[in-house]
Amino acid sequence: MAASSNSSLSGSSVSSDAEEYQPPIWKSYLYQLQQEAPRPKRIICPGEVENRPKYYGREFHGIISREQADELLGGVEGAYILRESQRQPGCYTLALRFGNQTLNYRLFYDGKHFVGEKRFESIHDLVTDGLITLYIETKASEYISKMTTNPIYEHIGYATLLREKVSRRLSRSKNESRKTSVTNEEHTTVEKISSLVRRAALTHNDNHFNYEKTHNFKVHTFRGPHWCEYCANFMWGLIAQGVRCSDCGLNVHKQCSKHVPNDCQPDLKRIKKVYCCDLTTLVKAHNTQRPMVVDICIREIEARGLKSEGLYRVSGFTEHIEDVKMAFDRDGEKADISANIYPDINIITGALKLYFRDLPIPVITYDTYPKFIEAAKISNADERLEAVHDVLMLLPPAHYETLRYLMIHLKKVTMNEKDNFMNAENLGIVFGPTLMRSPEDSTLTTLHDMRYQKLIVQILIENEDVLF
Repeated sequence: MAASSNSSLSGSSVSSDAEEYQPPIWKSYLYQLQQEAPRPKRIICPGEVENRPKYYGREFHGIISREQADELLGGVEGAYILRESQRQPGCYTLALRFGNQTLNYRLFYDGKHFVGEKRFESIHDLVTDGLITLYIETKASEYISKMTTNPIYEHIGYATLLREKVSRRLSRSKNESRKTSVTNEEHTTVEKISSLVRRAALTHNDNHFNYEKTHNFKVHTFRGPHWCEYCANFMWGLIAQGVRCSDCGLNVHKQCSKHVPNDCQPDLKRIKKVYCCDLTTLVKAHNTQRPMVVDICIREIEARGLKSEGLYRVSGFTEHIEDVKMAFDRDGEKADISANIYPDINIITGALKLYFRDLPIPVITYDTYPKFIEAAKISNADERLEAVHDVLMLLPPAHYETLRYLMIHLKKVTMNEKDNFMNAENLGIVFGPTLMRSPEDSTLTTLHDMRYQKLIVQILIENEDVLF
């Protein structure tokens, strides 16, 4: 379908002066269609219906046939009733008039009403959303199928021009963030410094560590009109109109999310804590090579603990380790873990091990875990080392860098073995289950793999200068 009412993008004639820049005009065609969609018209039952479910209203007409329902709707677009099935008592149907025909949907209730994936507080909202979707998909099916073919996401040269100014703005306090608005035909406002512009500015920042990161998209209900930041089209419907990346705030259609590159630039405002946060998400949010927890803890351990007997094997007080965790979650890189606060170095080693254990995806990822285990089973030492090296290359860059840095540190620990009594094998026993976990949640598998986990870490420590 030709979208003659679409507004064109204005990003092609960007002024060299970033302050004069105007973002692209968001496309209004689908928004106009939503405004034109039929409105729901509830057909009320004149009498009281026995055994009417308490979560249905007067639109419920009891046990009637499809033909009776069709007659009650009277050919009025948007008219609807609820009925109980004659063939299957206890099963309920929404009869809805659309496109000069009566559509029947099996209706469910589990605290909310639904006929598909979306859950609604009321039947009225369900029908309203359904009519919008039916109307738009009927009128613009071809248009929707082509939405992703010329996305604004692929043509954001304007963001490159803005990168210096945006980078400076991003470094200011939240209270200084400057917003401006553009107006489409319906005078809807959007932020000038959107997640789109922010991401492009960070991507071109020379100091940024460009680890690839997938977006963490989750279905989202937008309050008020919203436009997709991938294709610039309106996100239609009453609820669950699209998805939002919970790490960077990018808002797109569900179908557009499949085309978005793995270029998520997490926003620190959305990262609530340090522990239990995805490793790549954390380092991209803080713009660091490795998680700051790893750098700060290792720096402290190497400054005053390398000769400590049983380093990493001896446990610190759990309560104090939790205090360190809370300090990082609360203060980030400003967390104070100095000897004045925590004189026992085992508290710091415990906090570092806890960080690795709390990762939702281990340093040695679930995807690479079976390959490492298979490599550990190879009897020939040279072939085993080569196999381990090959699997290391499959790790995500941030995971690889973190593992590399940790192994350099653990090698230093082994160089002080005469004082701390910790060799590579001992450290393998400690760090094996800490750095790698089986994707199968099986106690039997875990027990079976423990010796291979130990061996992998031992190999990584002993050969860190060759493997990394």
